[in-house]
Amino acid sequence: MHAPHSEAAGRTASPTTARRINDRLALQLLQDEGPLTAGRIKDLTGLSRPTVADLVERLQAAGLITVVGESGAQRRGPNARLYGIVADRAHLVALDLRGHGVTVAVADLLGRIRAERTVPIADRTPPWHAVRATRRAVDEALAAAGAAAPHTIAIGAPGLIDPESGRIGGTDWIPGWHRGVVTALERSGPPVLLENEVNLAAVAEARDGAARDRDTFVLLWLGHGTGAAVVLDGRLRRGASGGTGEIGFLPVPGASGLPSPHGCIGGFHSLAGSAAVTRLATEYGFALPGPGSARTSGAGTPTPAT
Repeated sequence: MHAPHSEAAGRTASPTTARRINDRLALQLLQDEGPLTAGRIKDLTGLSRPTVADLVERLQAAGLITVVGESGAQRRGPNARLYGIVADRAHLVALDLRGHGVTVAVADLLGRIRAERTVPIADRTPPWHAVRATRRAVDEALAAAGAAAPHTIAIGAPGLIDPESGRIGGTDWIPGWHRGVVTALERSGPPVLLENEVNLAAVAEARDGAARDRDTFVLLWLGHGTGAAVVLDGRLRRGASGGTGEIGFLPVPGASGLPSPHGCIGGFHSLAGSAAVTRLATEYGFALPGPGSARTSGAGTPTPAT
């Protein structure tokens, strides 16, 4: 489903804001649909022909789109030109912070992964060493992608992300180096976006996955602990403190104890987290491959539920 008619925004917003809305709408279409003619952009957005002509000229001048071919029976003339996103115009860096490591990916403007690096980080690694290893992985991934510097850095991390400050909350079971990585990258220059990992998974499922045709759904995350993300009417709901999805900390009947702020123990975590799954498998006689099995089961598998 495409965004509603955005030209109406011009009646209540400034011309600059309206142009930004229209530009973003057109870029989103080109990302989703691939190359389009100006006429097709007009049809899909509901914008007027002059407005589309202006935004095409504006996006071309910014180096964000270019003519990539022609379409139609005669395949010539301005109306036949196909416009596509210049994928290498900018690069984005994504980091997945885990309890025992970090994965870094560099993507272009079409969302294609250009390079990826994974760094294991042991439990007793000094925070400064973990931060340095992560920075090195970012630099190596950028170099492998042929990117000088990222336009934006996005970080997915476990735990509470304060909606007001955008900082990792005061949960003391989160590895200390996570905060160090965020601080170091914020000082590196590009804008840094920090979000809870399960919320990011929900955004991905809504855009390209199992929940693509759903405006309202809950994504259940089964990993080392248990979490969820809630999307209502197409909007991610974080809650006033960012804890909407922290269902693992709910006190429930049958749990081994009350939830603990010191880790994924007690509460719903004790019934559905990786330790509980490993224990249940052992009770039923399943052979576990080794000490890394619990970590493997804690890697985090999103399960959308509607």
